[in-house]
This record gives sequence, C-alpha cells and structure tokens, in this order.
Amino acid sequence: MVASASYAYTSGSLKDTVQLAAKLASRVVPGTVITLDGDLGAGKTAFSQAFAKALGVKDIVSSPTFTIIKEYESGRLPFYHMDVYRLSMEEADELGLEEYFYGEGVSLVEWSSLIPDLLPQERLSIHIELSGEDGQGRLFRLQPHGEPYKQWCIQLKENGDLQ
Repeated sequence: MVASASYAYTSGSLKDTVQLAAKLASRVVPGTVITLDGDLGAGKTAFSQAFAKALGVKDIVSSPTFTIIKEYESGRLPFYHMDVYRLSMEEADELGLEEYFYGEGVSLVEWSSLIPDLLPQERLSIHIELSGEDGQGRLFRLQPHGEPYKQWCIQLKENGDLQ
C-alpha cells in the first residue's frame, strides 16, 4: 500500500489536543484503528483520554501500560485502549489483536511502531512530538493509511484544522 500525504496539527495546550481528539472521535465507525506513537511524555495518554471522552466513555481512562488492553463499553461505540510498549511481537500476536481491530469498536494503540506487522493496513497513524520553547506544545503528525482515513484528513485540512 502506498502511503498518502501526511498532515500536521499544532497543539499549544491540552485544550487544543482535546479539540483534535474530538474532531477525530466524531468520525469513527466500527473497526476504526488509530495508532499513537511518540516519546515518553509526548501526550499519548492525554490524547487517548480526550478521545475516549469525546466518544462518550463515562469511565476514567488511564494508561493500559500494565494491563495491555482496557475495554470501555459506555461510549457510542466500544473503545479498546491498548498499550503494547511492554510486549514483544510474539506476545502481541498471541493476544489476538485482530479481533479488536476488525470488531465492532474503535481501537487506539499506543506504541504501535513496536508491532508493525500486526497492524491493519487501513488505519490512522499519529506521531506526537513535543514542541515549543517551553515544551508544553505538541506537534501531531497524522498519516492516513486507506481511503476513509485519507478522507478524514482531507476534510480536516479543508476545515482549517490540519496543515
């Protein structure tokens, strides 16, 4: 699959990050897969929490670092929050992630770059970097893989949300 254009979103605050998460959450359908990568402290979990809230998840969303997968059923779609940081490729493969990826919910995978061969071809990849002189800003780089995700990014760019 040929990668399409990438897009950028500059966040100067948590409020900006929440806005991006809400704009993406409004577009999800069953089987949506969003991957998050970035250094420790870049904001993957903060984005995940904002995304879950925008999806209508009522529960407290915390990092699934030690549980690997947390399932939330209280939103408009089931939300599967995954953190594969502590897994080998073999361990991740044994979890049966494809059942989540191709199921009725939305999968958000932190540290997805550690399991590239297990990810579906169609997904939205997001890489988060610290930015700004004070380190409080974030630069989100969105890479759509597949037509639905490409259309999301094109629409967000047309609306002035993405660069």
